[in-house]
Amino acid sequence: MSFFIPAAVAQEAAPAPQGNPMVTLLMFAGLFAFMWFFIIRPQRKRQKEHQELVNALKKGDEVVMTSGMLGRIDKVDEDYLVLEVADNMQLKFQKVAVHAILPKGTIKKI
Repeated sequence: MSFFIPAAVAQEAAPAPQGNPMVTLLMFAGLFAFMWFFIIRPQRKRQKEHQELVNALKKGDEVVMTSGMLGRIDKVDEDYLVLEVADNMQLKFQKVAVHAILPKGTIKKI
């Protein structure tokens, strides 16, 4: 077995093939464009729509929270809202926890 060692040591590593830097640059640009149009841009659009929803909240709106809880808004502060979930039962939530505004009368139908 020792007669293979000198041959292995004597071999030099082959030089790495040189790629075209323009192809690499275009590949990175294409990857960034893909991520922008399919990941970043839709997420920003959803964030903007949710912020508009949160800013439009007012007393009397019927909402569903991200936890699935339904209720009618009783009071709106800067960052919080008071939600009436049953007769004489009010809970305080962050405004960003609102998932959607429901049409009027939805809670009575349920």
